[in-house]
This record gives sequence, C-alpha cells and structure tokens, in this order.
Amino acid sequence: MTRKDGAIANVVRNAPGPTDIAVDVLIIGAGACGCCAALAAKESGASVLIVERDATPSGSTSLSSGMIPAAGTALQEAAGIADTAELLAGDLIAKAKDKNNAAIARHVAAESAPTIDWLAETHNLPFSTVDTFRYPGHSAYHMHGVPSLDGSELLATLLSAVTDAGVDIVTSARAKTLVCDESGRISAVGVERPDGSAELIGCGALVLACNGYGGNPQMVERFIPQMSKAHYHGHQGNQGEAVRWGEQLGCRIADMGSYQGHGGVVTPQMVHLGWACVTEGGFQVNNKGERFSHENEGYSEQAIKILTQPDGIAWTIFDERCHDIAKSVHSHREGDAMGAIGSAQTVAALAKAIGCKEAVLAQTLADVEAMAAGQLDDPFGRDFTTRPALQPPYRFAKVTGALFHTQGGLEVNEEGRVLLADGGVCPNLFAGGGAARGLSGPSDWGYLSGSGLLMAVTLGRLAGSAAAHQVLQSTPDQRAGAG
Repeated sequence: MTRKDGAIANVVRNAPGPTDIAVDVLIIGAGACGCCAALAAKESGASVLIVERDATPSGSTSLSSGMIPAAGTALQEAAGIADTAELLAGDLIAKAKDKNNAAIARHVAAESAPTIDWLAETHNLPFSTVDTFRYPGHSAYHMHGVPSLDGSELLATLLSAVTDAGVDIVTSARAKTLVCDESGRISAVGVERPDGSAELIGCGALVLACNGYGGNPQMVERFIPQMSKAHYHGHQGNQGEAVRWGEQLGCRIADMGSYQGHGGVVTPQMVHLGWACVTEGGFQVNNKGERFSHENEGYSEQAIKILTQPDGIAWTIFDERCHDIAKSVHSHREGDAMGAIGSAQTVAALAKAIGCKEAVLAQTLADVEAMAAGQLDDPFGRDFTTRPALQPPYRFAKVTGALFHTQGGLEVNEEGRVLLADGGVCPNLFAGGGAARGLSGPSDWGYLSGSGLLMAVTLGRLAGSAAAHQVLQSTPDQRAGAG
C-alpha cells in the first residue's frame, strides 16, 4: 500500500548489507508511547534510539487534552480520591460493551497507577488530578493532567525527560522498511531523510509507537468508510505504517473499524470544546433548533450523530457555569480566544445566531429545563437531573463531527509483544499506543475518554521494559541486530 506522499511501508526479508548504527531497542515514534518506551528501556540498561518522522515531535499526543486516566495513584490518595484498578477496568470494559480485550483492559488498568507514579516521581512530570468534572463512563475521578490540560505540554515534559535520561531522538527520519529474517525477527529498520538519503539502523528489538492510520485517506475509506468525508482532527503523520508492516509480517490485527470521534469540534476554527460544557448540563441542537441525540453518552459516538444532521453540523448550547469548568481544557480556552464561542442573553438572540425559529428553540430549552427539574423524561434517555438547569446568558458554538484517531491495530499481549495471526508471537516486535489494538471494541461508541493516552503511556512503559529485558538476555548476534 502506498502512502499519498509516495513512501512505502515495506518488509524485506534477509536483506544484505551492514547497518549504519545499531542499538538494543529501536523505537519508531516520539509521542507519549515512544517516550515512555524509551525511558523504560533505558532504565532497564538497554541502548535506545527513537526515530521520528517530523522535524519536531508532535503527533496525536500534542493534539490531545493531555489527560490520562489512572486508578489508585499517589496523587489520587493525596487528593482524597477513592479509586481502584477494578473501577477503571470496569469502566473500560463497560464503555466498550464487553467487546474489547478484557484481559488487556484489566492489565492496563492495574498498571496505570504504577505508570503515573513513575512518570511523576521518577521523571518529574507535573501531574495533578482532575476533579472538576467527569467524562462520560468514568465512575471516579480517574483523570490526571499537566497544568494546562494540553497535550503539547504533556509531550514537551516527556521529551525533556527522555533527553535528561540520555536517549537520543533522530528527527526528520521516516521509517520506511523493516528488515527481518525468515522467522520474522526484526534486525534493522531503513529510514529515509527529506533529502532522499537513507540509513539502516540495526536493532535487537523494535517498538512500534507510530500511532494509527487516521491521516491515510485510503485506509480510512477501507476500514471506516462512514468517516471518510469527516474532518480529520489528528496528526497527518498517522499513516498506518504499523498496520501495513503487520499485515506483511502475518500479525494479528483487530478492531480496525474502531476509532475515536469527537462531537465538539468548532467550525470553521477547528478546535475542540472542553466536553465539560456538555457533561455539566449543556446540550446540542441541529439547524432547526431541535435536539437529536443523547449527547452525554460520549463525545466519540456523538461525532457520527452530528454528521447525519443537516449540513453535518450542530450547535452546542451551555452556560457560564459550564463554560468556566470547560475552560480548564486548553483547546476550549483557545477556541474562546478565537471568538468561536458566542454569548446570547436571550432565547431570541440565540435563535438568531443559530438561524432557527425562536419558538422551536424556546420549546427545546423549556423541555431541557423540565428534564433538569425531573418533570419530563428525555426521549433519548439522558438524565439531566444531576446538573442545574442552564441560565442565561447562554454560550453557544457551531460544531461538527470529526475523526480524531483510529483505535484498531496490532494485537499485543500484556508485555506489548505483537501477536501473530497463527497464534504465535513475533520474535522481537513490540507495539503500543495507536499502533496497537485499543480498548474501544469494534466501533466509535466504545472509546472511554483518555484511553488512547492510557494505552500509550502504560503499554509504552511495559513494552520498553520487556523489549530491553529480552535483548539483554539474548545472544550477542541478536543483540547487535543487523550490524
């Protein structure tokens, strides 16, 4: 399969030729998963190198809100938040309607606290708990974030930790070719520079931390055609190399139709609202001023619901209380600064901004107020009684549904080792984050907020540690890779 820029993700068996350099553990991708894998592998005593296609690492991590769910952390204990791995695992499994890999969900949940504690205490990431609001499906205040609740700050702190640990990152280096023997053992990776020059890097083990395929229109059309025309709100570098290499290596691939959508991307500015504006009592209407869904089931599944409305847009309506809580998220503040979030003192002014009939919108608002008071049942099944009714002035934003990142990928075990379709295990290939099968099950409705970063940091740590230990216990020729 050829990328739109002409580069090819290829596997070559028994290719001759010496490597330019060789390391114990080679990592493709410098996002949250790659950074955590590098830190863990380095701590285990391995020589480590990260190769990154971009000149400046960014990826899906930087585009996220940077919040990571974890259960039973030292930070939660200090904040008086009662949470357990069992609760988090139950939330992950319930959100996916029991259609994800429950064993991996439980394992990742159990390893979430050690991962957050490790990042905070060993690598000085400035985490704190997020206890101002809960995302749909969270039964406790699971979320941990850096001060700005911005993924770019999270990645910056991770990259700083990687540098402090003495791990090198080679940027502007696009991984193109995996070199392996007949058993599937990876011995080297061919990378290509922007000027067309190439290098061959030998490795004892390889960790794929290169995310999913959301930036590849052909793969999106193939696996999630219903989102092929949607706005893509992810990183263009997510071109699906991990899946394409995996297909050639005979790896097991699962849940390829799964993805994280978002039903709160403001158009035309294309920044996403803090979802607290919905969880705290806000709702969405279409161009007619009518509600059309249970908005609070989750922002992922809300994307396709919006795209089926006239013109593929909706209007998110909330109030100052919701707005103040949502402003804790960097992207929400950014959208507000752009003028993407409006204010209306009256229903008439709100209807004029939306372009709908005032009487229709007034009835919608009256119905929601009655639902909040417990006087009316929501036909879509949402419970509005847990939050106060909205109060003027009303806040509003025109939004569309977007594709954030894909959730299908390589099946891995509890160490992040990639599994084969025939039931075996790849000799020295590991994966995490968006390169691995996520926890969302087969579709969009199974995405529990933050589970993408949860898989990135937790599986990154586990895969990096396991890869290092495997290489350090291997024979000298296996440790030296192709070099």
